[in-house]
Amino acid sequence: MKNSFPFSGIALALLGFALFSMHDAVIKSLSGIHAFQIAFFVCLFSFVPVTFMLAIDGEERSLRPRLPLLVGLRCLFTSGSLLSAFYAFGVLPLADVYALLFAAPILITMLAIPVLGETVRLVRWVAILLGMTGVLVVLGPNIKSLSLGHISALIAAICIACSSIVTRKIGDREHSVTLILYPMLCNIVVSGLLLVTVYVPVPLIDLGKLACIGLLSVVAQRLIITAYRASEAQFIAPMQYSQMLWAVILGAVVFNEPISQQTLAGALIIILSGIMFIWRELQASVMKPILRTRNFRVAGGPQAVPGEIDSANSTNPANLPDTALHESTVKQTPQNK
Repeated sequence: MKNSFPFSGIALALLGFALFSMHDAVIKSLSGIHAFQIAFFVCLFSFVPVTFMLAIDGEERSLRPRLPLLVGLRCLFTSGSLLSAFYAFGVLPLADVYALLFAAPILITMLAIPVLGETVRLVRWVAILLGMTGVLVVLGPNIKSLSLGHISALIAAICIACSSIVTRKIGDREHSVTLILYPMLCNIVVSGLLLVTVYVPVPLIDLGKLACIGLLSVVAQRLIITAYRASEAQFIAPMQYSQMLWAVILGAVVFNEPISQQTLAGALIIILSGIMFIWRELQASVMKPILRTRNFRVAGGPQAVPGEIDSANSTNPANLPDTALHESTVKQTPQNK
């Protein structure tokens, strides 16, 4: 049941996104371990509690996908976003990565035009142009000499957008269990194959950090889903931008990262663009804000209990799916234009 006073939902969302920021900071602290190896162990540790929750759920469900090609394509995009983002977090300042990942809603809207046949009106075109301007500001004048970290963050944003579009194509024809388990298994398999090329022995303290990352992801996602169940989406969706504040604080205090005025200016422009997307969707009565699909960690990593997601969606269309960091089914309506 929704609370007319959104404070509890906002508090839960802020806490959830704070934990996700700590999740990213711990990834960054593992500087001696390759992103492929980090992704493998994080997915492995995350898989254990999620599988346990599925086992005790009790409801009988078929694990056979009805749309195997689309589910498989979504799995590949999910793995691409996860690996690319993990690499970017390891080599770039946290604020730079967040600024570029926040561009995913722009890409989603642009892809929705040719793939889903959506009509984009003036407000969203302005938001798209504004967001693209923000990305160019973050990348700066030396765009021709981008680092591999910046390219990885952009690839992650593109994969998040593509995964979201595929999720919307799937619609409600797949059960949430299918959309949870297969990306997780794909992440483990893909990162496991890549692990062979980069594996190094992991000290016990780093192994503990990897387990901590998985736990933070599970807890953070449950908090955010609970937040969407407690309060209206318009109060919760913008809270993900609090991660930029955490990026500045953690970057400066923990990693001694100088945050350039250029990055902050670009991030503010992108955030303004995202808020315009939220406002436009609320005006159009869109059922599920596109902005929530940015979270790649939801798409392919730890998830909430499927039964909980299904129950929440039945009473709260604005609930988080999955997603992915960051992708629930979006029902297309005449207003979603």
